[in-house]
Amino acid sequence: MTLVAGVDSSTQSCKVVILDAESGTLVREGRASHPDGTEVHPDEWWRALSEAFDDAGGLADVSGLSVGGQQHGMVLLDRDGNVLRPALLWNDTRSAGSAEDLTAEIGAEDFARRTGLVPVASFTITKIRWIRDNEPENLAKVAAVALPHDWLTWRLRGYGPAGSSPMGPNLDELTTDRSDASGTGYWSPRTGHYDLDLFKLAFGQDAREASRDTPQAGEAKPAPGVVVLPRVLGPGETAGRVHPACFGGTGGSEASGGGILLGIGAGDNAAAALGLGAKPGDVVVSVGTSGTVFAVDSSPVHDASGTVAGFADASGEYLPIAVTLNAARVLSSVAAVLDVDFDELSRLALEAEPGAGGVVLVPYFEGERTPNLPHAKASFHGLSIASTTRPNIARAAIEGMLCGLAGGLDALRAQGVRAERLLMIGGAVQNPAVQRIAVQVFDLPVVVPSPGEYVARGAAVQAAWALAGFRPDWPVALDATPEPDFRASIGQNYRMVSARVDSDD
Repeated sequence: MTLVAGVDSSTQSCKVVILDAESGTLVREGRASHPDGTEVHPDEWWRALSEAFDDAGGLADVSGLSVGGQQHGMVLLDRDGNVLRPALLWNDTRSAGSAEDLTAEIGAEDFARRTGLVPVASFTITKIRWIRDNEPENLAKVAAVALPHDWLTWRLRGYGPAGSSPMGPNLDELTTDRSDASGTGYWSPRTGHYDLDLFKLAFGQDAREASRDTPQAGEAKPAPGVVVLPRVLGPGETAGRVHPACFGGTGGSEASGGGILLGIGAGDNAAAALGLGAKPGDVVVSVGTSGTVFAVDSSPVHDASGTVAGFADASGEYLPIAVTLNAARVLSSVAAVLDVDFDELSRLALEAEPGAGGVVLVPYFEGERTPNLPHAKASFHGLSIASTTRPNIARAAIEGMLCGLAGGLDALRAQGVRAERLLMIGGAVQNPAVQRIAVQVFDLPVVVPSPGEYVARGAAVQAAWALAGFRPDWPVALDATPEPDFRASIGQNYRMVSARVDSDD
């Protein structure tokens, strides 16, 4: 049996799955936690990666490995390969003003055309602008800008700070993939190249893509004043091999014959799409603390409103995505008000009729990103003596959360994205009421894959792809395929109420 490992280095933790490369069957898994916060030193990811490998039983029998990671996080390296400061993560909002400045300087339409997105604080380009304007002592030292999965892959290959890594600080060996590059704000899914003019506008310095053909390829340090950006590898390529010295010899596995083959890695949503086997026509709704709605599509999109970010995927297609800030937290907040657990919230919600007796929750508890209303608040509407019941409140919470996500689906469709099937993932989707109500809110066939670490699984797909030379077609187990029961009135009522709220804000 040939084994491959997939890594999900997320905001909260590092998860590792080890699978049979032929069937995709899970053999074993492990995890380790990351520190809380919106800025984290990358060394913490390296520590957690080692602990997760140990928790998964080690890599001695593993032949291939790839890393999926949280997107947008900014890792700054100096000429000696040292991390200059803790990485600013996607959820660090200090660069919101920088995002506004960049949009004003370029224009939303031009930015979307050039990169597929419009700057918000999440994206890497806004963070490098913030560094330029606020940390001149670090600005002068920056020799490379990488993303979390880029840095981990580089370290696994033996590269790193001078004097403490076996291969030294060769910044021209930094690599990434098109999915993660497309979340930076200075790479174009349409052209497949970095937009170096945009990078210079944001950072004030010239940049170039890492290349083994440059004069610096065999040297430790790039030319002064030119920032290195990771080389973008294509689907199915390999980034190299895990160095035998990694983690006290972990990299030199017996199965690999002296170095585990490394896939190129991916951003987390693109890795999840690979893990789910998503293809054009599929839309994935992920219900976590926040919500994401993304699709695999054959054409790049650019949305000047910024509602849909036009990312690339990890298979050679594209990954348009819309994000809501309010998803599972809507349910936990309302459950707390009703003083019930999730099971009781589900039971109450299913006691109410579709439409919750006219009660509508506009679920902007944390402001909202889709639509872009950062200062909005949540509100119940349609309450009367007759309609104000615990079942109606519970059902309105679930309908409101799902209608918010349906707005993301509408935004994708408005960009011409083909939508034929909806795959729902995330812990909250295991709630029976969420599944029952989803088929009444969404006008697509809904399937619920079995719970799993789909980001890590998608990274394992990349590892198997690099080993075999073709993308594996592993089956995905389904937990539920609820019967369609679309009720247009639920969405119509929600849109009517939310439109009034949106105009007030």
